[in-house]
Amino acid sequence: MTTFRATNESQGVVRAPREVLWGLLTDPASLTELTPMLRDIRVVGELDGHPLWHWSMAGIEVLGLKVRPEFTEQMVFDAPSAIDYRHAPPAGTTEKASAQGWYRLTDVSDDAGPATHLQISIEIAVDLPLPRAAGRAVSAVMNRVIDYTGERFEANLHRRLGTLAR
Repeated sequence: MTTFRATNESQGVVRAPREVLWGLLTDPASLTELTPMLRDIRVVGELDGHPLWHWSMAGIEVLGLKVRPEFTEQMVFDAPSAIDYRHAPPAGTTEKASAQGWYRLTDVSDDAGPATHLQISIEIAVDLPLPRAAGRAVSAVMNRVIDYTGERFEANLHRRLGTLAR
């Protein structure tokens, strides 16, 4: 097995109150609706007082392999400005995929009304039965998927809020 990784950081201003965005980003059902490639998020417990979310992704084909990532993340909420998440597989289990990252929400309301500066950072890792030499090809696929997911997430978020990106 070889571990392959892809990362993405994005930011933008959303014409909505920070509390509204917070509500969407901390609700598993809403986050699932907004995020393409995400089939389901289930709350499966807690660790050190923070909820554990089990994420189930849609299938992705990578160099002839069909991969359907599932992973468990410890969600650390600092309302209403920060969400951090890190891989936290259940004791005694091994998950072949993981994610880690954060969301930052900053109020940037102005004369035009409420607005939030939203920053997102994500790193996805997946263990695949491929040689390390396949790294460039696998990274290209992973980066395309993560870019597509980010673009569609943004469009879905604005559609849900009835807003335009700024």
